[in-house]
Amino acid sequence: MSIGEHLRKKRMELRLLQRDLADILGVFEGCITYWETNRSEPQINYFPAIHLFLGYTHLKFDESTFRGQLEAYRWKNGLSHKRLGKVLGVHGSTIGSWENGDSRPNKENLEQLEMLFGK
Repeated sequence: MSIGEHLRKKRMELRLLQRDLADILGVFEGCITYWETNRSEPQINYFPAIHLFLGYTHLKFDESTFRGQLEAYRWKNGLSHKRLGKVLGVHGSTIGSWENGDSRPNKENLEQLEMLFGK
């Protein structure tokens, strides 16, 4: 089920109009239309509010791995590669490289990430 289908189902259950949901999520009504019809997907920064509205996260992550923990942290907090990179003082493409398993963070970055992950 797509994120748009999740949103539409919950919106209909609550008997909300698309404009009501748009107000809740802080977006234009057209965004809700596009999401519900699968013409586009929300940007990552809207996912925390979407998950709050839904009451659950529809995304699944393998948080038993570093890569899965990193990806889960980003999506649950609505952070793009670029924004998390700024937090850690690295380029956004570096975050992508860590998630893809192409490289590993250095000791300092790993310690920063562990603090973010709550370890």
